[in-house]
Amino acid sequence: MLDKILRTIERIPAFPATVRKVEELISAGDYSAAQLARVIELDQAIAAQILKMSNSAYFGVRQPIRSIMDAVTYLGQENIIRAVRTAGISRFYHGPLKGYVPTAVQLWEHSVAAALMSQILFQKLYRRRNHQLYTAALLHDVGKLVMGEFVGESFQKVMERVIHHGCSFLEAEEQIIGINHAEVGRRIAEHWKFPEDIKEAIAFHHRPDLLEKENKTIPWLVYLSDQICLMTGIGVGEDGLAYRGLGEVIEKFNLRMRDVEESIVELTDQLEAARGLVNIE
Repeated sequence: MLDKILRTIERIPAFPATVRKVEELISAGDYSAAQLARVIELDQAIAAQILKMSNSAYFGVRQPIRSIMDAVTYLGQENIIRAVRTAGISRFYHGPLKGYVPTAVQLWEHSVAAALMSQILFQKLYRRRNHQLYTAALLHDVGKLVMGEFVGESFQKVMERVIHHGCSFLEAEEQIIGINHAEVGRRIAEHWKFPEDIKEAIAFHHRPDLLEKENKTIPWLVYLSDQICLMTGIGVGEDGLAYRGLGEVIEKFNLRMRDVEESIVELTDQLEAARGLVNIE
């Protein structure tokens, strides 16, 4: 079973080159809006999704976005990076998904919610946004896209291990299947050549306490964002909350329960406005 999973990872299509080119262009700094628009327009699927997303209430643009040039001009650099990454990643979340949720779209909604929550928390803590954190949170459950079929076949055994042996769903996956969805996610991110910070956050998004460098912020905030979304019922699948809770995460960031409650209210508002990101297919 493990060999099949590893072979499946190797067959996953490459991450969209358009996203990489946009990131490289923006990182270089010396670019024009027209250059950026031309790069995005080369990928018709991403371009169409960005136009749909750009007109959602989430980005707050007051006039209709009718072209990629309009999107680049009115969204600004930070939002265009987020839109391009979201559009690029979304193409992998389609069809049924055994073992975790009925469809990959439901997993996508949870992933978008976790990404939005990560930015709400980071803004609250540091008064700014973090692109690496957004991407890591968006991709934290990407391993489930590969693991779904195998978990579906072994679901009864996995749940018996959770119920009767007191282990988490993650630990049960590893014991029954030979690998867990967080590690599969890390390998997918490696296949897509994502930076180490993102691979690490995906690999440890259920157990950031196991990291040798515990002062790293991104894995802990991905974990907290995921947990908050699960507690609020966004994307609670078959595995539900069958994971180990880490109570120290609230204290780690000097957060109060009131801060968490305020973040949930803000997430509810943002998700309502972000339907263009969720309903992207």
